[in-house]
This record gives sequence, structure tokens and C-alpha cells, in this order.
Amino acid sequence: MLPETSVSFRCENPVLQRLYDEAERKCLGNLKDFGGRTVLVEGGGYEKIWLETQPMGGEMYALRNLEAGLNNCLLFMEHQRADGRLPGSIQCAEGKIEPQFNKYQGFCFPFPALNLYFLAGEDGHFLDFLKDTLIRFDDCLWRTRALKDDGLLRSFCVYDTGEDLALRYGDAPCWWTEDAPPAGYQVVPMASMDVTSWSYACRDTLAAVCRIQKKDEEAEAWTKKAAAVAATLKKGLWDEQRGALYDRDKNGNSISILCHNTLRCMYWGSVSREMAARFVKDHLLNPAEFWTPFPLPSVAANDPAFRNAPENNWSGQPEGLTYQRAILALENYGYHSLVTELGDRLMRAIAAHGFRFTQQFDPFTGAPSLVHAVTHQPVQSGKNEPVQDAYGPTLLASLEYIAHRFGIHPHLGNVWFSLGKHEAYQYEATFYGHRYGIFSDGGKAEIRVDGRPVATHPCGFRIITDHRGNILDDSIPI
Repeated sequence: MLPETSVSFRCENPVLQRLYDEAERKCLGNLKDFGGRTVLVEGGGYEKIWLETQPMGGEMYALRNLEAGLNNCLLFMEHQRADGRLPGSIQCAEGKIEPQFNKYQGFCFPFPALNLYFLAGEDGHFLDFLKDTLIRFDDCLWRTRALKDDGLLRSFCVYDTGEDLALRYGDAPCWWTEDAPPAGYQVVPMASMDVTSWSYACRDTLAAVCRIQKKDEEAEAWTKKAAAVAATLKKGLWDEQRGALYDRDKNGNSISILCHNTLRCMYWGSVSREMAARFVKDHLLNPAEFWTPFPLPSVAANDPAFRNAPENNWSGQPEGLTYQRAILALENYGYHSLVTELGDRLMRAIAAHGFRFTQQFDPFTGAPSLVHAVTHQPVQSGKNEPVQDAYGPTLLASLEYIAHRFGIHPHLGNVWFSLGKHEAYQYEATFYGHRYGIFSDGGKAEIRVDGRPVATHPCGFRIITDHRGNILDDSIPI
């Protein structure tokens, strides 16, 4: 039997309350039956679970439905091929689960799966299963995607990294079913910061798993293996003069398009703190590049390859999925206040345009990009077409930004209490066998565990405690 989880949020700000309530309500429509098991699909017209979105999405939704959260990871683990490859997506057709191996489709999996281990009661069998999954997947990557002796892994097709219509892929195929590299294309097989970082995430998480298992020597070995990946990533793809990572084409030439993917690598933790600081300072916070009025375009707004296209297109407009990944990416490197700022911009844009949760937004106006609910092509003026809404990454990002500003969330066995300023609110959550609460007037907040007050603290800070409420850090500004 799974542990109890729950979450609730009440505030005096009617706009913020409506945004929260609408996101919760619309998420319910993304719960689907996959062969008798409840999962949370991507939504917004995407009816599968994808490796790049739904393990992360399930983990973010787990306080509301732990069963669905676990299934969003377990189904990928259970359908791992004998050679270690994980399905890039899984669909359910006529009650039959069908894993698909025609692309990798990103890898937002290791951290969510490990966080779910703590949420689900620290089951040793789950931890062993996760460990085996990561070891086999990492081995598969190096067996099939390390084409040269340079320590870098290759992307074979556009959908390997989930970047539909990304111009830097050139004439690359969208799909690729073979483990042998594609031939005859201009760019691929491409030395990829994303794919290389997946191995780092595997190895770094394996080190954490081994520490939990009290296997210190094995943990140290995985830590060294992760560090080796980080070193080759920096050596092969980091441009010190430009302060960002750049992929390389099949001939070893740097692909000079400035894309947001260094931020993705921060999600996986594969870049150093110095590299992250350089990218954030020089590029992420640059209004001409990524800090547009509505931030985080997929490609720098002043890059010749930028396209302000409303359809699912990773050559331009900010994506809900990027906002979802940015939370962990920035918090990994201590940029907690930037998470607050991004969440504020996302929520203001959604509220200003009718509480519609779309896949993309215009980087200059913040307007949601209105596309057909099924084809994801721009809607035609004057036609009564179904318009995309309830896109899961945008829904979950909205709820998660609220949790990371005004709420409570579980983090690898600890509890993060985020005491947001200027709003009177009450946030409660149940997990780890305890009931946690924040009761705030917008200036000061009281933290409770199982109804017992454990601290009163000025708002504007994050308080980290263990699962019993013992304070570990109370000095993190948000």
C-alpha cells in the first residue's frame, strides 16, 4: 500500500488562487488508463508518456496522485529492452501498452525516479530496480552512441533530444530506429551536449543510490565516472570565449547556434558551477538573448536561427517544458530567486490571457501561442477550431512554481518550505508520513509539522528541514 500524499493551497489573491485551481482541474483530464494502470499523459493533444516529460511530470504530480507518479517512471523501467535501451515514448492502444524505440526523446528521468523512491516509502526493491535500470541504460549509451574516442555521445535524429524543427539539426531525420548511426546527412550523427549529459545524470544518480545503500566504494567509483563525463563535455563542447555549450556536427565542426540547451545540462548537473555562472550571466539574463520580456526562448532571440513560430518548434518560442525543467536546473546551482522571477512571469502571462495552458508563448508579448488541439498547427482566423489547452508541462510548471515560492515540496528525503512574500496564504502537504503546513500573512510565516509549530520566520526565504521538521537551513532567499 502506498503512503498517503496530498496537497492544498489557499490564498487571498483571487488571480493566484484561480490559476492554481485551474491548473489542478485541468491536470485531472490528463490522467489516463494505460492497461489498467493510471498514468499522467503529457496532455494538450499529446496522449502518450514521453521520456523527456512524464517521469518528471509524474514526480511533480505525485503529491496529488502517487500511483500515477510512480507509473510514469515504472512503465519506462519495466519496458527497458534487453540491451538497456529505454523507450522514448509509450502509448496505449485498445488497452495494450506499446513501448516505442524510434527515438530517445530526452531523459528527464533519474532525479524524478530517485525523488519518488523517498516519496513512496523508501522501498529497497524499487531502489534496486532503479539502480539496474540506470546501469543498463548508461551502458547502452556508451555501446551505441560513443562513435569516436572523444568521450562524447551522439544524437542520431531530431527527436532524440525532443527538439522538433530545430534548425541546428539541418537535414537530420526526425526518427531513427537503428542503433547504427545514420549516414548521408549533413549534421548527424551530432556530438550532443544533451546525450552526453544523460550519462552524467545516470552516473551521478547511481552514486547517490549507492550512498543510500551504504556502498561507499561503489558510490565513489560512480562519482569518478560522472566526473569523467563532465570533463569530456567541457573539453569537447564548451566554448570558453562564448560562455556556452555548442554541439558539433558529424565532421567535428561547432554548430554556432546559441540554444538554451546549456540550461538543460544544468538540469542534469553536468556543467560546473563556474560554467553555469558564466552562461547565466552572459546569456540567460541577457535581454537580447534569453531574458526576453517572456524569458527562455529555445534559441537566443538575436541569433539568426531564431524563429518566432507558434507551432511546436524548438527554434524559437519559450516552451512550457523549458519552464518545467528550469526549476531544478537553476536550483541545482543556487539560483533560487531566478526561479521565483520565472514563475512570476509565467503565471502573469497565463492569467493575462484567459488561463490557457499552452505549449509555447510569444517571447516578446507573453501571449500563448494558439494552435490546433490535435495537429498543433496555428489556428486559422475565423474558423471554429479546437484550440490547445491543458498542456501538461505548462500545467505542472505552474503548480511547481507555486510550490517553490509559496509552498512545500519533498526533495530527496528533506522538506523545502518556501515562504513567499506579499501574499497571505496557507499551504499544506502530506508525505513522508507527516503533515506539513505553512501559515503566512505575507510578512511572516509559521511552519508546522503534524500540527506542531516548529518555526516562525520572515517571508522571502526557503527553510529546509528533515522529514521530522528539524531545521537544516533557513537562509536561502527566494
